[in-house]
Amino acid sequence: MGPIARLLAQRIALGLLLLFLVSILIFAGTQILPGDVAQSILGQSATPEALANLRAELGLNEPALSRYFAWLGGALTGDLGTALTSGQDIADQLWTRMGNTLFLAFWAALVSVPLAIFLGLLAVRYRDKWPDKLISAVTLASISVPEFLIGYVLMYFIGVKLGWAPSVSTIYPSMSLGAKLHSIALPVAVLTLVVLAHMMRMTRAAILNVMQSAYIETAELKGMTMFRIIWRHAFPNSIAPVVNVVMLNLAYLVVGVVVIEVVFTYPGMGQYLVDHVSKRDVPVVQACGLIFAAVYIGLNLVADIVSILSNPRLRHPK
Repeated sequence: MGPIARLLAQRIALGLLLLFLVSILIFAGTQILPGDVAQSILGQSATPEALANLRAELGLNEPALSRYFAWLGGALTGDLGTALTSGQDIADQLWTRMGNTLFLAFWAALVSVPLAIFLGLLAVRYRDKWPDKLISAVTLASISVPEFLIGYVLMYFIGVKLGWAPSVSTIYPSMSLGAKLHSIALPVAVLTLVVLAHMMRMTRAAILNVMQSAYIETAELKGMTMFRIIWRHAFPNSIAPVVNVVMLNLAYLVVGVVVIEVVFTYPGMGQYLVDHVSKRDVPVVQACGLIFAAVYIGLNLVADIVSILSNPRLRHPK
């Protein structure tokens, strides 16, 4: 096995091991929550006999280890269980919700990633001048303000006062693409502002680090323009840290949209999770937590693989 294949196998094995450990934490965390699942389903007026029958039906009388492996085995085969409150299959519900979340994350990434890279290159080109200072000030301000506050401010001024976009982002399958994009305009804007600063500043820092190299000075002595040096020499050699930060923010766009979906009442996985947390629907919480963890770990794994393939020092560690 070559060095690249060995490194990739190690990263994939570590990712699977981490996902297994996270599944243990998710299951254990939902089991130690205060309260009684059967009591929350049947209500305070339930009789002891009804509670005992429901606990037996849900398998709550089984040992925790047996319930964990039964849940994990079902998850590996695509069976995420049944929602306690509605009796619906969780996998079917999550399939639609996950599609809505990915739709929102896709358009936010399509706007924020190219814009962040462009602003990072622009900040390096005009380093320590007013464009660099203006970009840094705006992005720092956007990352310092909580996302729910940005969402409510945009909702009030753009949605209510100006009427340019709906305040409630509801989509359904029969809507056209244009109608869907109009509906998600505000949450996409909030997500873009939240992740833009981190990606832009990381791009700027990575390129500035490369700009101190000897071959950059050689290119300057050859008379190449600064933008050409940045684009042709500095940016390709700083792609590994840029890819890492992009993947981390893409993971946030998928996993961290819970607050945004609640603020704009968007029918995604985050809203679905919050609705069932309030109902103490443990199987739904476990399924959502496992999927979020798998997406986050998977995107970080992709970032590691891209870093290995793009960096000769990682491909040949000796």
